[in-house]
Amino acid sequence: METYRIEDLVFSFPGQERETLSHINLTIASGEFITLCGKSGCGKSTLLRQLKTILTPHGERSGKIYFCNQPIEDMDQRTQASEIGFVLQNPDNQIVTDKVWHELAFGLESLGYDNATIRLRVAEMASFFGIHTWFHKSVTELSGGQKQLLNLASIMAMHPSVLILDEPTSQLDPIAASDFLETVKKINRELGTTIIMTEHRLEDILPLSDRLIVMEAGAIIAEGLPNQVGASLGDKKHPMFLSMPSPMQIQARVSAEPIAPITVKEGRQWLNAFLADKTAAPMPEGKENSKASAPAVIQFKDVWFKYEKNGTDIIKDLSFEVREGQFYCIVGGNGTGKSTTLSLISGLLQPYRGKILIGGKNPAKISAKELFTRNIGFLPQNPQSLFVKKTVELDLHEMLAQTPLSKEEKSEKIRSIVKFAELEHLLAMHPYDLSGGEQQRAALAKVLLLEPRVLLLDEPTKGLDSFFKEKLAVFLQKLNEGGVTIVMVSHDVEFCAKYGELCSMFFDGSIITTNATRKFFAGNSFYTTAANRMARHIWTEGVTIEGVIELCLRSK
Repeated sequence: METYRIEDLVFSFPGQERETLSHINLTIASGEFITLCGKSGCGKSTLLRQLKTILTPHGERSGKIYFCNQPIEDMDQRTQASEIGFVLQNPDNQIVTDKVWHELAFGLESLGYDNATIRLRVAEMASFFGIHTWFHKSVTELSGGQKQLLNLASIMAMHPSVLILDEPTSQLDPIAASDFLETVKKINRELGTTIIMTEHRLEDILPLSDRLIVMEAGAIIAEGLPNQVGASLGDKKHPMFLSMPSPMQIQARVSAEPIAPITVKEGRQWLNAFLADKTAAPMPEGKENSKASAPAVIQFKDVWFKYEKNGTDIIKDLSFEVREGQFYCIVGGNGTGKSTTLSLISGLLQPYRGKILIGGKNPAKISAKELFTRNIGFLPQNPQSLFVKKTVELDLHEMLAQTPLSKEEKSEKIRSIVKFAELEHLLAMHPYDLSGGEQQRAALAKVLLLEPRVLLLDEPTKGLDSFFKEKLAVFLQKLNEGGVTIVMVSHDVEFCAKYGELCSMFFDGSIITTNATRKFFAGNSFYTTAANRMARHIWTEGVTIEGVIELCLRSK
């Protein structure tokens, strides 16, 4: 039995000549687990929003969409609300009440269920999802992972037959993301719910998927079993192959065998077989930290911070230094204080105890103009908070409005940053109409226009495809080589391991360890890369795909 049938679907946004979705034909069977991937802006999220009419964006559409053999536009809103569950990218955008238990009951109350049914379903979902231990908490006390789990449980309480998820793990730390995906798989396996999901981080999701669909420029370019699609992309040297799981990328670059391992387990088995008649190459020497003697541009000395006078401490006795020109990465679980630390560096928040110095000065005593013009640039976790105009182009011009540059100089700077961020076709669009990855690129472009000497990045790779991540990394390295100090908070351990210089682990409001990136990730069980989990029994410090590939090729 089919859940969805899409026939020749074409969609374009108002005033846009380019088709956002181009002649999509797709059938999704009941109980399937479908993963949808593609470059940022390829139309993934737009396609998902066509599958529930209340979320469909305004624009011109042609073609047909059937849900259980019925045209979707003929379904009433109540039926769609109960049958089609939708989990958004940002968990805060979907929570509507103040307490966990009330959030679980809200959808059922809206559908008019009686109290006995509501109490039973809420109790059942709280138990199924392990929510009973924080059942009476306020939603503001929850971590990002808990909020996303609450959204999922609230939707599943309505017993939908299909669950649509738009990059649900993009704001979760690796452990919370893995737990969330396991719960989604459990829903698929034990309840038979059809799952349709978009995701950039394919490492954990592909082993769970029945089918992988790859989109490019609004069209489907490949679909099938995940390992077959991955192998096909590798054979064609398609850029999307860089999004495939690390074991698959390593095997494809080292050997011509058509194996395409997806999981760490399969990757280990292949690696053991590959090295069976070879001597494993020795690890190369690690590079010296050449910037360790550079002057400190950021200093925290015994810093304590809490949001409310009688609230709990978010930052606890935090002391650390960032040297001039370093690429400094901070990882850790949701709610441990990482983003709060960036806000403290930028002067947006003030500690109640301890000392913070930026270039030897207290940021609280520096004027905003001096602090943010060619000094500190801050990309917040929510890029929408930077947008103030009706189009991307106007937003970029607004950033330079107070600078003494001539009109020609402003235009040239904007032209250059637009080219870097690949925003050419988005300039006339409202920033809120962009995809998550496109918003991230536009926000980063705004920040970089002020040429900061210290760049603070809060989840800069969130919502970005692997192709643009590589481009962003090259640009950040170029800035770094030019003397720009970069402090990045991220859940993207692969990105940190490949490009970071120093890495710190945040836990319970403070830093518990700091080390050179390769040594930091070596041997960790969860806060490490898939490449390291695959190869650490042979090379403890093999933490990047490129590093493990090189070691394999040097093994004779």
